Amino acid sequence: MKSSLFNILGPVMIGPSSSHTAGAARLGRAAYMMLGKPPRKVRFTLHGSFAETYRGHGTDRALVAGLLGMQPYDEGLRDSLQLAKDQGIQVEFVPGDLGDVHPNTVLIEMTDDQGQEHTLMGSSIGGGNVRILQVDSAKADFSGEYPVILTTHRDQVGALSHITQVLAEQGVNIVTLRLTREKRGDLAFAIIETDTLADPAALQAIRSLDEVLAVTSLEKLL
Repeated sequence: MKSSLFNILGPVMIGPSSSHTAGAARLGRAAYMMLGKPPRKVRFTLHGSFAETYRGHGTDRALVAGLLGMQPYDEGLRDSLQLAKDQGIQVEFVPGDLGDVHPNTVLIEMTDDQGQEHTLMGSSIGGGNVRILQVDSAKADFSGEYPVILTTHRDQVGALSHITQVLAEQGVNIVTLRLTREKRGDLAFAIIETDTLADPAALQAIRSLDEVLAVTSLEKLL
């Protein structure tokens, strides 16, 4: 798949760099999957070389294309800025310093049609590959090679085991699991990579747990 990706991207990508086009589109698509639909407003804070070359390499079009739900090879990528405008989506690009991160990094701040705000930060690390570094207020570190389940739950004894028990009962195998929390006894965040995409029944079973406040599922990006 990876070896043939460049052959697919060649005629439809705006820029010559897979880091600035394919990777950027995947980061935008990850943000799209968080919401399940395009946002009403989005602000892209571009770091490092993303900020310096985003127009020339088509990073702006790729990010917006992903945010509209497109794959990196979708021919609509070339017209994504106009498509977003036609849908009434407010789009803003600003340069910024996101700290000690890869030079091809973007912070995506979105507002959905209910007025709720969501953020995703990720890096395009070369060859179309990405790393997701933050999802809303939770620190993250995953590649998109596998489907991911993101949960926000109360930091209490047994909460995580209840979540993983549901996945086991639904036949979903866990590849990696990362757990963070804001402070003891407050909110905790689980980032769970799985071999297969969890079906709606599994996600609903997790949502129904008393200690779980929010659940998001992302398809694999690669």
